[in-house]
Amino acid sequence: MFAPVYLDHNASTPLDPRVREAMLPYLDARFGNASSRHEYGRQARAAIDQARQQVAAAVGAHSTEVVFTSGGSESNNLFLKGVAASAKPGLLVLGATEHPCVREPARQLARQGWSVETLAVDEAGRLDGAAFDAALQRRPRVVSLMWANNETGVINPIEALAARVRAAGAWFHSDAAQALGKLRVDFRASGAHALTVSGHKLGGPIGAGALILDKRLELAPLIAGGGQERGLRSGTENVAAIVGFGRAAELAVEAQQESAARLRDLRDYLESRLHAQGARIFGAGAERLPNTSFFAFEHIDGETLVGRLDRAGFAVASGSACSSADPRPSATLLAMGVAPEFARGAIRVSLGRSSTQEDVDGFARVLGETVMELKRLAALAA
Repeated sequence: MFAPVYLDHNASTPLDPRVREAMLPYLDARFGNASSRHEYGRQARAAIDQARQQVAAAVGAHSTEVVFTSGGSESNNLFLKGVAASAKPGLLVLGATEHPCVREPARQLARQGWSVETLAVDEAGRLDGAAFDAALQRRPRVVSLMWANNETGVINPIEALAARVRAAGAWFHSDAAQALGKLRVDFRASGAHALTVSGHKLGGPIGAGALILDKRLELAPLIAGGGQERGLRSGTENVAAIVGFGRAAELAVEAQQESAARLRDLRDYLESRLHAQGARIFGAGAERLPNTSFFAFEHIDGETLVGRLDRAGFAVASGSACSSADPRPSATLLAMGVAPEFARGAIRVSLGRSSTQEDVDGFARVLGETVMELKRLAALAA
């Protein structure tokens, strides 16, 4: 069967074979409920404990600070809604380019009496420093700023931002789902009170993530029940997925430096080809993830281009996978001041462990041919 070249690793990554191997026993013979007191249950509990230590080591945290969830969306919702349920309404500050799973719960909190301020970014997607300073003067209760953007790859200076937020007396959270495995992520050094991470972004399974949480921060749970995860996330644990997440985090951190250097070289090579074809690369003036390129061609519709590339054997994205059902242009690009008609043409390529120069060469060639064909058809229709 024909397999397209996969260039959408920011949406989800292939399951690492070593991760699959670690998971298999918990999909078969070791099927116990981790809350059971018998040997099957003890095996499951020991596996979760080990995975918790692996994730903690990967992010520079203590194992007691790891709260397992179903992924990034749940972790972000748990933090924002959990804080809100434990405190009086106040000011919540977030960046204009946050993922929908931060923006949407913030909108919900706004309907519950919270004031929500969205910080502007510049044309490269970098946080507006003056807006950040002004927001801190208004004494926010909570600040949530992503570590790295899922579309442009633009990186926020988390340590510097966290230090300012702490000095202002607010709680600081960062969605680090795209950062872990691509950048060095150290919870303690970052100064954040909470981090969100997700297994399927780094070679692990879909359905396992974590909120890394300073134990001094009180949260109300989203899910009440048997009191698993220190009472913050009740429900029978998905042992196999958690085991896979732990192993994936361990492997990703081991390979991070070497992988980042290779992917940066490959991304830069791709972008040299894109420049030659007339593409505009978004966020190119900022520090970015080493694997990510977000670009557009004038007068070319992104969804049309993605569809044609898919039929030609290349899997790419027109933006965030989690907002693909939304026909509006990328909120990230609109926040960066990109015109809506141009933003509709945006394409994201995100490279991964399996990506090769041969993949990039083939993609660049087909992309160039497809863009020329679409422009020819548009000229005939004019």
